[in-house]
Amino acid sequence: MSDSILTIKKWLTASEDDVDRDVMAWTIPPLSIKHDDNLPEELPIMALRNNVLFPGAVLPITVGRDRSKALVTDVSKSKSELVIVAQRNPEDEEPNINQLYDIGTVARIVKVMSMPDGSQTVILHGSSRVRIGEQVTDTPYIRAKVQLVPDPADDSIDSQSASALFSTLRESTVKMFKLTESTPPEVSLMIRNIEDNHFLVNFIATNIDFKVEEKQAVLADDSLSSKAQRLLVVIERELEFLKIKKDIQSKARQGIDKQQREYMLHEQLRTIQNELGGNPQDEQVEDYRQLAKKKKWSKEVAEVFDRELERFSRMNVGAPEHATLENYLEVMLDLPWGHVSKDNMDLTRAQKKLDADHYGLDKVKERILEHLAVLKLKGDLKSPILCLYGPPGVGKTSLGKSVASALGRKFVRMSLGGLHDEAEIRGHRRTYIGAMPGRIIENIKTAGTSNPVFILDRDTMVYIIAKYTRESGVRR
Repeated sequence: MSDSILTIKKWLTASEDDVDRDVMAWTIPPLSIKHDDNLPEELPIMALRNNVLFPGAVLPITVGRDRSKALVTDVSKSKSELVIVAQRNPEDEEPNINQLYDIGTVARIVKVMSMPDGSQTVILHGSSRVRIGEQVTDTPYIRAKVQLVPDPADDSIDSQSASALFSTLRESTVKMFKLTESTPPEVSLMIRNIEDNHFLVNFIATNIDFKVEEKQAVLADDSLSSKAQRLLVVIERELEFLKIKKDIQSKARQGIDKQQREYMLHEQLRTIQNELGGNPQDEQVEDYRQLAKKKKWSKEVAEVFDRELERFSRMNVGAPEHATLENYLEVMLDLPWGHVSKDNMDLTRAQKKLDADHYGLDKVKERILEHLAVLKLKGDLKSPILCLYGPPGVGKTSLGKSVASALGRKFVRMSLGGLHDEAEIRGHRRTYIGAMPGRIIENIKTAGTSNPVFILDRDTMVYIIAKYTRESGVRR
């Protein structure tokens, strides 16, 4: 106990610059509960916004209201006592006596320290409970008649269940403080060494954080076992919260540790690769950049490619999006930007080619030649699409091949039979892992030119499958 005595002396002789209010309640040793039999009939009343002072406990408070400062000054000079009581609504700036709780605690001022912001830090030592009665005056601060409220009897002496209750309270409190990182380890030893159950309850209620209404209920309760039961409910609730909080922090820490470990390993791998002759990903990015310089694409396309390439260079190789973005950049580089086949618009040659490849089909060949004639005259025919229909084997696909040969363009046949998802035609969204380009883009890349003749074969199968799927969905 000698260390504790030195600690309290240090507090009593501390200057304002030495104050650490966060640890004050823990460093001051337990003081005994004293009852003043010669209690005056009336005492000054000080209201607390968000705390409750218990008998025997030491509590540091910050005083900022003018009439509270005047009260502290008068009480300090006369070395008299005052009553500390919680106000019902913490938002009330100047509460009257009706806005205060009925039960308060008689206290003495241990020390007053002025803070740089103009407020005062006051260390209070509670002694006994009182009931606040009729108001005498409210100028310059509230004074009221008070009546001593005796402490309840300690029923743990004669009751085995009450004794077990206080033992449970003591152990649960120690367990809670061990889970609280800001609590000094000496607190657990201090709680175990408190023999007086009255002070144990008051000490625990002072040093755990819970609602003012619940603290006031503990103070006003006239049964010691009931006080302990109230505190045990609060502590068990706090224990559950701390366990959940610790579990969340543990999971978050594991995730952060895993990310940090992966980052460190990747950095080490990059360093080793640089020492051995360069980083493969940096070399890949540089290769992409050199290939992009040879492309005949527009300014807008170049900006998109450069932006995505910069994002790719900063991306972790193990990231799920890495492969998708790499595939996207490679498709952009493989597409035939600016490469077009020069059209041969000789209609006589086209007719000879069609007659050589197909016997009959005069109306079909005539319609194709009309279409080519309009394309030759207009020069730019948007959406030049012809629909060829008929049973299998009559020459629809070979007609398209003949047109491509007559014009001097590449020929692409794309079968649409068996498709169940339009994404297979137009491509997947890049938000999906493993997104791939559609068949149209793939065929343009394979053709090597931007203007091949496309044959979309068996397009009726797409309609039939889509219709069946819709009808099946309705039936389900």
